[in-house]
Parts: sequence; structure tokens; C-alpha cells
Amino acid sequence: MCANTNHLKMKKILFLGSLLISAIFVQAQNISGNLTQYKNSEIKLNGFKGLNTYLIASTVADENGNFKLSFSNANYGTAYLISSDNKPLIVILSGEDTQLKGNSFGDLGHLTIEKGQENKWFDSYATESPARNQALSAWDYLDKLYTEDPLFSVQKTVKADIKNEIQRINKEDADFVKNLPADSYIKWYLPVRKLVSSVPIVMQYTPQEIPATIEGLRNLDFSDARLYSSGLLKDAVEAQFLLINGSAEDEDTAISELKKSVDVIVSSLKKDDKKLNEVTQYLFSFLEKGGFTPVSEYLATKLLNDDECGCTLEPSLTNQLEQYRKMKIGERAPEIAFTKDLVMVNSSKGSTLPKKLSDIQSKYKLIVFGSSWCPSCVKEIPKIAQHYSMWKSEGLEVVFVSLDTDKDAFFNFIKTFPFISYCDYEKWDSLPVGDYHVFATPTMYLLDNSNKILMKPDSVEQINVWLDGNQ
Repeated sequence: MCANTNHLKMKKILFLGSLLISAIFVQAQNISGNLTQYKNSEIKLNGFKGLNTYLIASTVADENGNFKLSFSNANYGTAYLISSDNKPLIVILSGEDTQLKGNSFGDLGHLTIEKGQENKWFDSYATESPARNQALSAWDYLDKLYTEDPLFSVQKTVKADIKNEIQRINKEDADFVKNLPADSYIKWYLPVRKLVSSVPIVMQYTPQEIPATIEGLRNLDFSDARLYSSGLLKDAVEAQFLLINGSAEDEDTAISELKKSVDVIVSSLKKDDKKLNEVTQYLFSFLEKGGFTPVSEYLATKLLNDDECGCTLEPSLTNQLEQYRKMKIGERAPEIAFTKDLVMVNSSKGSTLPKKLSDIQSKYKLIVFGSSWCPSCVKEIPKIAQHYSMWKSEGLEVVFVSLDTDKDAFFNFIKTFPFISYCDYEKWDSLPVGDYHVFATPTMYLLDNSNKILMKPDSVEQINVWLDGNQ
């Protein structure tokens, strides 16, 4: 009885397995082609997943330049083919086979899409749209000339003809997308791609379109799976911040508008923890590099305090957020008790080393978290040592807090440093590291004598600029 039952169960498992395998093969699609310049060359198909790319498939073309690559439903979106000469070609993966013929991915004038309707549409638009944009630039110039220059402004008929041609070109471009099937990926992709790629042109040539462009970017659904697999996500995030910062009349207006964009992005990601963590972590890095510290702090506070968010943040992101919330400019930095190895290589005989951070009486204090195993620290912290004598004369003391775990490595690293160096050999579990919410090295804090945070510098140069302006 037991043997028969097991036999029936096994047959059922094999049957279901065969159905699953059949379904996988049915769902698989191919990109194939004949490209004469790629004989016996490797060709890869790379997809987009959020802010990253990944390899979908790779193959080697035969002696005639023929190749075939397979993908599945899981890879739907935008991808790019790349050859051994590193010339990429954007392709649409949307549930149909695609076939190419030509010389190479870089020779678009001799590349034909023989099969694959979505890629044919994309190829047509990619060919026609630049020509329309070039014509629009010329007509816009003439429109301005015939409107503003008294020599031409009297030509009413010509002015009307110019405006009619501008309207016709814009309608032709819009109609191309409008007439695409509602369920086609390309119908969604083309307007988003056009919006994102228009940002540099809008900033430089048509600033009057900045408000509408910002609004268009804010209207994007940042949790949309199509955006996540389009290769446009990073640019869509960055573009609105660049537009706002480049066009705002003053700093207060810029910060206010940047916060609105933060609200929009977070709101659209609230129901997707994975995307929220990925996008906001990238956004932090982008804002930090751009010097938008008040906006970074706003984002941290929003995510940590928003009860409606209902999202689960990864520990590394939570630590990063807490640094922005608890360690923001104007807050009091936590005390550091020097309980283990505290060294000042060039200290004078009989001098007493401090027992805690507040014992150091100096106009300014620079706390530097780093280690001997951190490549960036190995480059940056010796620069601090070179500037220490000058900084010391200006009232700045330096304290290096090491995340090393090996005593010999620590002492070997700090043997030439003229400032105070401390290590408790606990790495990321070190109490000061936790108290200061350090999530990367090097991390620096500039404090006043009462340990109030004045700034979070990221380089020696930034500290020098700050000191020059605050003496």
C-alpha cells in the first residue's frame, strides 16, 4: 500500500515537473541575427534590474556572424546587446522573437530589424525623433527671431507658418506614440525615455519648460516594474533634483522643492520594501555627493518617523538614516570614552592623554572613523596628517577612531600620524562606531569645543575651505 502510494506521488511529481519545463520552454523567446563584423565573437544580452544591470545570456557568433540568445518573461523590459568591441545596442524584450541583420551594433545605418514588432517601432522612433528634434530647434530659433526682431516681426504670414510647422512636428511625434497598441511596452517606454533624456536640453535651451518637466518626472510611478527594468530609473531619480537645483531662485526654494520630490518618490515606493530600500539608499548617496544635506536629513526623518510607511528597512539603511537623523548638523555628538589603546605618537614626554572626547579642549575637533583595511582611508587619512600642523595652529584637534581588529595593523597604520588615535578592536561593533552610526569609512565629523556637530566633511579640501571661511 505504501509502495503504491509513493509510486503514484512520484508519477504526479514527474508529470507536474514536465508541465513546468514545457511552460518554461514555451515562454522563452529569442534574439537572433546575422552581423558580419562579429564572426566568432562573443555577444552578450544584459538586462536592467533597478539601478543595476545583469547578464541574461551570452553566446559566440559562428563563422558567418550568426547568433541566438534566449530570454524569458522574467527578463521583460529594456536590455542591451553588447559585442566584443563594446558597442551596445538597446533592444526591447517584450514577449516576441527578434531578428537582426547588418554589419555591427554601432552601424545603425546598415542594421535592419527583420523580426520583432516592438523593436521595429523603437527603431523607427529612434530614427525619426532626432530628425524632428533637430527641425524643431531650427523652427524654434526662427519663431523667436520672427517674434522679437523688428526686422522680421512684421511678417505675420511667415510667423503663422512657423508656428503651424512647429505644431505639426509635435503632433506627428505625439501621434506616433498615440497610435501604438495600448498593451505594448514601447507605448509606455518612449514617452518616459523622451522625458528623461530631455532634461539636459531643457536646462540649457528651453528653461521655460523646466516646471512642466519636473512635474512630468514627479508623475512617474517609481514602483512600476516597467521603470525598474527600463534602465531609466537612476536618471529619473536624479533628473528632477538636478532641474530643481539648477533653476531655483534661492536656496530655501530649492530645498523646499527638493523635499517635494523626496515625498513623491517615497510615496510611490511605500508598498515595495525592496525597491524602497534600493532607491532611497541610492538617493542618499546622490544627495550627499551633491551637498544637499538638509534634504538628506529630511529623507531620513521621513522614513524613520513615518508611521504610515509600513515598510521594513534593511539594517544598513536604517543605520544610514539614523546618522542623518541623530547626527545632523547642530546636534551634540555622543561622548567617546577612550577605554583601550589610545596613542599620540608625537606627544611630548609627561603629557596626559584624554580619557574621553570632552577632555579635549580645542576650538574645533575633527573625529575621523577609518581603518588600515579601508583603501579610501589609506589615501585620505595621511592627507589629514599632512595638514595637521596647520590645522592645529588654527585651533583644530584631530581624533582618529580606528575600526581595526588587529593590534599590529593598527599601530603600523598610525605610526606616523601626529594626532590622537584610538582603537578598541571591535570593528563595526565598536561603541563609538555604533553611537555615531558609522556605516562606511572614512566618516568624519567636525565638532566645536562643546562637541556640537558643525559639518560632516568628506575631504581634506572641504575642511580647508570651511576653516578659511570661519576664522
